[in-house]
Amino acid sequence: MKEEIKAYNNVLELIGSTPLIKLNRITKDFPGSYYAKVEAFNPGHSSKDRIALYIIEQAEKKGILSPGDTIIETTSGNTGFSLAMVSIIKGYNCILAVTSKSSKDKIDMLRSLGAKVYVCPANVSADDERSYYNVAKRLHEETKGSVYINQYFNQLNIDAHYFSTGPEIWDQTAGKITHLVACSGTGGTISGVAKFLKEKNPNIKILGVDAFGSVLKKYHETKEFDTDEIYPYRIEGIGKNLIPTATDFDSIDKFMKVTDEESAHTAREIVKQEGLFVGYTSGAALQAVKQFAKEGEFTTESNVVVIFPDHGSRYMSKVFSDDWMNEQGFFDSINTEEAQKIEFIK
Repeated sequence: MKEEIKAYNNVLELIGSTPLIKLNRITKDFPGSYYAKVEAFNPGHSSKDRIALYIIEQAEKKGILSPGDTIIETTSGNTGFSLAMVSIIKGYNCILAVTSKSSKDKIDMLRSLGAKVYVCPANVSADDERSYYNVAKRLHEETKGSVYINQYFNQLNIDAHYFSTGPEIWDQTAGKITHLVACSGTGGTISGVAKFLKEKNPNIKILGVDAFGSVLKKYHETKEFDTDEIYPYRIEGIGKNLIPTATDFDSIDKFMKVTDEESAHTAREIVKQEGLFVGYTSGAALQAVKQFAKEGEFTTESNVVVIFPDHGSRYMSKVFSDDWMNEQGFFDSINTEEAQKIEFIK
């Protein structure tokens, strides 16, 4: 009997089923057990592969998309990469409005995938005509046969994680998870996973991570959109200067804000302590874990799952660049030992 060739039909079949990896050294001083859901194992190296494939396939089922059409989206980089990757396989054009806060690495990757990229100023209000939200809307209006994904206000963003990431975490922990820690940007990941987990066990604590300079934490606590909370910050893919409807604030128990600097150092620490080369947002997520632990959130019985959203290769010109860290003032007398020591032999 002739053996069949064992191969995937295309790269999209690799999306999902990412591993849960125990954290050992970096969390050794905290009570409980800690596990990372490492989304960098998706083929597009981030959790955004899940929503890109799910939203596009839902649009196809509804007859909204046909081969040759154009997909348009706002992105800090990861969603754009995933949409561009899916577009290649499925035969769509891809136009992306990207914030200037996105790393050069991410922008170069998007262009390498054949996407048309518009880089928009990061430090403008959401209703400014130059904001990447409004640029994407304008491009959608001007482009015949286009679909605007609109992840910040798309229920399918939540559904993608409800049907994939949530069940995976529940199965991988054998239902023993006590806390989920996840960054919130569009809110799709934390909301979708939270919805699934809360249905399984309403006692599971859902802990969100926000950035200083973002409105999400205060809105969660007060239901007030406070523009005084908004100011420029460096972390990508976390926080917002608007309130995304893709965030189910009622499913989140508590938010923690983290700083640019501490998140950057923690991202570098994850690599050196755990050998996991993950991105800036992953550093933010684990920084929040540290802060929650110091506040006494966890006990010896806790099983904490923290979502690491993407791969460190997206940040080579940022947190993994000593020059960038120096330019931000992130190296000081305490942290200078983090800098790579390179010796040139002459």
